[in-house]
Amino acid sequence: MAKQSSNRATQVIEAVGSFLRRCIGSILSAGPIPKHIAFIMDGNRRYAKKQNLEEGAGHRFGYSTLMDMLKYCYELDVKYVTIYAFSIENFKRRPEEVQSTMQLIQEKIEGLIEKESIVNRYGVRVHFIGNLKLLSKPVQLAAERAMNATWHNSKAVLSICIAYTSTDEIVNAVEESCKEKQKEKEKLLDEIGEGPLIDVADVEKHMYMAVAPDPDIIIRTSGETRLSNFLLWQSARSLLYSPGVLWPEIGFWHLVRSVLDFQKNYAYTEKKSKES
Repeated sequence: MAKQSSNRATQVIEAVGSFLRRCIGSILSAGPIPKHIAFIMDGNRRYAKKQNLEEGAGHRFGYSTLMDMLKYCYELDVKYVTIYAFSIENFKRRPEEVQSTMQLIQEKIEGLIEKESIVNRYGVRVHFIGNLKLLSKPVQLAAERAMNATWHNSKAVLSICIAYTSTDEIVNAVEESCKEKQKEKEKLLDEIGEGPLIDVADVEKHMYMAVAPDPDIIIRTSGETRLSNFLLWQSARSLLYSPGVLWPEIGFWHLVRSVLDFQKNYAYTEKKSKES
């Protein structure tokens, strides 16, 4: 009986919360809604220490928070969401920590293709972004399965940056552009003489993040204002929002604040975009 009462109370709270979010969403929709929000999920390990939790528990709380934030974004009709899940630099951490994180990532990737997962509820296509060959084979295969299982989803896009840094992305894009242009070298020299072999458009075509427009907002928790080698090429006009909370502590109202800041600055950023 007590369990049933608890379940009913939870359902009521969730229903009220959903109603309030819809009301707030209706108000926000009177202004421009960002097409693309990117998250730097900073503070999982510090959260675990703060709460005296065992090592790795912070990442599990962080995953639960991520599911909530994705839900809030899709409820607000944000079409593109990108998350910084694991940097190439993170491979320098202790081997046992890296292995534990990879196991958790594999577990959560496999959960994405379950029938009732958030990506299927909201029609989200999943992309894995980064130097994926650096990942263990099981994680690579799990990522491929998730991308194949969601390729038909078309309502929104989730880009998961894993084994990623922006410098690696840029170097790879330049290399791929040069390889492509090398094949056309004789033709290009005939047409444009000694002109440049590659330009910005060539590089952008080969960026890992070519699957999404540049982010309107980048949210980094823990109060940090560094991008930490994340979307450096794409963030020239992005609004950076840095709430002081750790990632597992972020919530709906932080997202609302970032959208309000975006709307407040929208006219200015649009003007600058047209001038460039």
